[in-house]
Amino acid sequence: MQHFIPKKQVLALAITSLFGCGFGVMQSAHAQVTAAQAAQAQDEKPTSVIVTGTRMQNRSATNTSAPVDVISSETLQNLGVSEINQALSVALPSLNFPRPGLTDGTDTIRPATLRGLGPDQTLVLVNSKRRHASALVNVNGTVGRGAAAVDLNTIPSAIVKNIEVLRDGASAQYGSDALSGVINLRLRENRDGGEVTASYGQRITEYDFIPGATPTGATWTAPGTSRSRNDGNTATVSIWKGLSFGETGYVTVAAELKDQKHTERGGWDFRQQYPLVNGSFDPREKDVNRFNAWYGEPDVKQSTVFVNAGQMLEGGAKLYAWSSYQKRDALSAGFFRRALQDQNIISVYPNGFLPKIAPQVDDYSATAGISWTAGLWDMDASLGYGKNKMQFTIKDTLNRSIGPTSKKQFEAGGFSYDQLVFNLSAVRSFSLPEFSSPISFATGFEARREGYNLFAGEPDSYRFGGEKLANGSPTAPGAQVFPGFTPANASDNSRSAIGAYVDVEANLTKAWQASAAIRAEHYSDFGNNVTGKISTRYDFNKEFGLRGSVQNGFRAPSPQQQFFTSTATNFINGVPFEITTFKPSDPAAIALGAKPLDAEKSFNQSLGVVFSLGKLGITVDAYRIELSNRIVLSENLTAANVRNYLTAQGFVGIGGGRFFINGVDTTTQGLDIVSNWPMLTESSGRFDFTLAGNFTKTEVSKVPQTAQLSALTPSPVLFDRVNVLIFERGQPRNKINASVDWKLADYAATFRATRYGEVLDPGTTAALDQVLSPKTLVDIELRYNFTKRLKMAVGADNVFDAYSDPRMPALNTAGATSFSNFSPFGRSGRFVYARLSYSL
Repeated sequence: MQHFIPKKQVLALAITSLFGCGFGVMQSAHAQVTAAQAAQAQDEKPTSVIVTGTRMQNRSATNTSAPVDVISSETLQNLGVSEINQALSVALPSLNFPRPGLTDGTDTIRPATLRGLGPDQTLVLVNSKRRHASALVNVNGTVGRGAAAVDLNTIPSAIVKNIEVLRDGASAQYGSDALSGVINLRLRENRDGGEVTASYGQRITEYDFIPGATPTGATWTAPGTSRSRNDGNTATVSIWKGLSFGETGYVTVAAELKDQKHTERGGWDFRQQYPLVNGSFDPREKDVNRFNAWYGEPDVKQSTVFVNAGQMLEGGAKLYAWSSYQKRDALSAGFFRRALQDQNIISVYPNGFLPKIAPQVDDYSATAGISWTAGLWDMDASLGYGKNKMQFTIKDTLNRSIGPTSKKQFEAGGFSYDQLVFNLSAVRSFSLPEFSSPISFATGFEARREGYNLFAGEPDSYRFGGEKLANGSPTAPGAQVFPGFTPANASDNSRSAIGAYVDVEANLTKAWQASAAIRAEHYSDFGNNVTGKISTRYDFNKEFGLRGSVQNGFRAPSPQQQFFTSTATNFINGVPFEITTFKPSDPAAIALGAKPLDAEKSFNQSLGVVFSLGKLGITVDAYRIELSNRIVLSENLTAANVRNYLTAQGFVGIGGGRFFINGVDTTTQGLDIVSNWPMLTESSGRFDFTLAGNFTKTEVSKVPQTAQLSALTPSPVLFDRVNVLIFERGQPRNKINASVDWKLADYAATFRATRYGEVLDPGTTAALDQVLSPKTLVDIELRYNFTKRLKMAVGADNVFDAYSDPRMPALNTAGATSFSNFSPFGRSGRFVYARLSYSL
C-alpha cells in the first residue's frame, strides 16, 4: 500500500526536527469558521478566536493549519428538531446522524459519525475538557456496531455559545478517540440576559412501502402501497439566563423539557397472524391491524439542567465550574409477536403482542478548575466527573418459559459508565528574533479513571421457568424482546490512564506557520502509546494559502467493549445452550481465539487549500486515514462445529456467541469543500450563502481471524460481508449542503438543502443487496421579530417529505422494517413546527 510519505520514521524525525527548531503545534480545536464566514466577519466584526486544535491565544478560525468549523448558537436553533446531533448533521457535510430503529437501546442513544469513521473515533470536549461517553455499546446491526460514543443530546442547545469542530486527527493533542476529529462545545458565560423558547411540531407525512406477498390462499389483501401519518408530536420548552455575582462573576443556567411522541413507519405485516381453525384461516385475519410495528422515533420524556459559572480572583486567577444533569425516559418497541408464534401465549395475548423497551437514562457531569499565571506561564488545573447510567424496563411482554402466570413487565438490569479526569496544563510564549511571532509552548498532564458497571435484572427477566410447547419442546427463557442481564453477567470494573504532552506553535514568517505535538500515554489495561503530529500552513498572499498535516493516532479500547456481556439461553434439539456476548477475557472466548483488546492505530495525512476571493471564501481539504487493528464485534459463532469444539474444550452447555476483537484494517480517503459568500444589499437585506460537500470512500483491507476457528471445518467467519459492507458503503460516499440565511429588518429566513449520496443496505448475499438512491431534503424556516424581545418562527424540516427507497420484501420479511436503518437521514418524513422566543 502506498503512502504520501513513510509513516513512523518520517513522523518521528519531522517532530524531532521541529522541536529542535523551536516551533510546533498548539492544541486548540475551537469551532468551524469557514472562509465564507471569515469574509462576513471582516465586514461586521473581528474574526473569532478559536481554542480547538491550537493553544495560540490569537489564532482565528480563518488562519488555522487544519480545517475548523464554528457552528453558532443561532444555527443550532434554526431548525425544527432541537438536537445537537441533528443540527450538526445538517451544518456539516462530513457528519452523519442516521437515526436507526428497532435496535433496542440504540433507539434511545443514537450515535453520530465524522468523516465516515466510527462514532467512538471522534473526541467530544466541553469547554476543551473531555466529555464522558454513554454506557451503551451498540451491539445491533447498524452504523457504529460495537461502539460506545458520547451522547451529545445530553447537552441542551440553550447552554451552548458555539461548537468548534476540528476535522483532523488530534490524538497527539488530546489523547484517545480523536482519530477523525474533535467536537468542542463552548458554553455561554453570560452575566445577564437570557431567553425563553417554546416550540411545538408534528410529523405530517405520507410514505410508500412495498407490502410483500400474502400466503397462498390468504383472504386478506394489501391496503395499497402508501400510508399517511400525523404523529411524532414534540413539545420543547427551554430557558437560559445569565446571572452575575460580584464584579466579575457569572452563572449561566439553562434548562430544557422535552416531550416527544413516537412515530410509526412500519410496513404492512403480510404474514399469517392466527393459528388455523379447522385447517382454514381464522376470520380475524381479514380485520386485524397489520400496521403492527413501532418503527421510527421513540417516545421520549426528557428533562435537562446545565449550569456554567466563573469568577475572577485577585491577581488574575479565575475559578470556573459547570455541572449538568439529564433524565431521559424513552419507550421504543421490538418486533411484533404474532398470536400463532411459539413466543406467545394465546390465553395471555389473544391477538399477539408488541413488546416495548423502556430505557431510563440518567446522565451527570461536574467539572471545576482554576486558571492562573505563574511567572510567564498560564496555568490551568481542573477535575471533572461524568456518569451515564442506562437501565431497562421491558413492558407489554412475557417470559414464555414461565407460562400463563408470567408477569408482563420486567426490570431487566442495565449498565453505567463513569469517568474521572484531572488535567494540568501550562502555556507560555517566548520570542526569537528569527520568527515573526512569539513561539507558543504548551505542556500538560492528564490522569483519567474510567469505570464500567453492569447490573442484573430481576430473576423472572432471565430465568427458565420450565414451560414447554405443545409438542414437548422447551421454550426460550427470559423476557421477550430483551432478556434481562443475569447475575453471571454482572460486573464492576475500572481502569486508569495517564498521559503527558508537549506542543509548540509559531509563525516562522508572516506567511508561514507551523506546529508540532507529541503525547505519551499509559493505560493500566493495554499498556503504552506514543503519538505525534506536525502541521503547517503557508499563505502565498491574502487570496491563497496551503495547509497540511501528518500524524499518527490511537483509540484505546473502551471499558464498554472490554466488559460488556449478556447471555441468552437457546434450545437446540431440546438441549439448552447459553449464547453469550463474551468479554474478551472470558475463558470460552479465549478458547475461540479472543485476546486482550489493544488500541486502534491510525495514520492521518491531510492537504488543503484556502481561497479568499473578495467576500467569497473557499476551503478544500483532502485527507487519508489509515486505520489498523480496529475493534469490532464478531459475528454470532453458533454453528454445530463451534458448539462441538467448545464442548471438547470443557465448556459444556455453551453454544457459542460473539466477542470483541481487534483486527480490521481500513483506509478512508475523502475531500471536504466549504464555500461561503455574504452579500449585503441596500433594499433586500443581507444574504449568507453556504455550499459545502464531503466526498468519502472507505475500503476494508483486512478482517480478523483466529487460529482456533480457522482450524475448524468449515471455518466460521469472524467478520462477514455484511459488516464489511457497512464499513465501506453503510454511510453516504458524498453529502452536499447548500443554505441561504436572509435578514431584513424584523424578518429573517433560512433555506437549506441537503443531498445524501448513495448508500447500500447489505444483504447476506450479493443478490440481496439493495442500493438506496441519493435523496435531497429541503428545510425552510421563516422568522419575524414582533418586538426586540419577542420573536416567532415557523418552518418545516424535510418540507417535501422525502424518504429513502422502501426496502424490498427479501430484506423485510416481517413487514416491519419498511425502510433501511442505513438511511443517512432516518425515516420520519416532514416535520412542521412553530417556535416562540422571548428575550429576558
